[in-house]
Amino acid sequence: MATSLIAVLGTLLGATLTHLFQQRTAVRAEQFARGERLRRERIDAYCEFGGALANYRRGQMDYWFAKNDGRSIAEESLHELRREAQRLRAAAMEAMFRSELLTHSAQLDELGRQALKSVDRISDARSRADLGPARETSRALIYDFVAASRVHVTGLYPAE
Repeated sequence: MATSLIAVLGTLLGATLTHLFQQRTAVRAEQFARGERLRRERIDAYCEFGGALANYRRGQMDYWFAKNDGRSIAEESLHELRREAQRLRAAAMEAMFRSELLTHSAQLDELGRQALKSVDRISDARSRADLGPARETSRALIYDFVAASRVHVTGLYPAE
């Protein structure tokens, strides 16, 4: 009888331990999957925002050159370029909002907003002399945002 009792208790103990190990493994797998999903979403969001800023910057410069470069351009074409720049700005803002939702860094959020504002200021340039610094500042801030976003994406480098 004692042998049977020991066998039953051993089986119950084994089943309980197996259940606990499997449960812990499942929790770890779920945490890993959640972390990997967040990592991928952050990569997508940061790349999308950086790309949207670059596209908006190009749109702003297209509009600036059409308006200020001394070329004869129809008012309708100028209006279309302005509307395209506005559309690109809206896309950049949407990408910025997504980026902000996926990060907990106020510093990264602020860097993204500074980059967007610097692209906004391109159209304020009154001359080519004013345009040069505006272009350089916007380019540098876009690159700064992308560089700063790397910190928030785990596993990009082997040392991590």
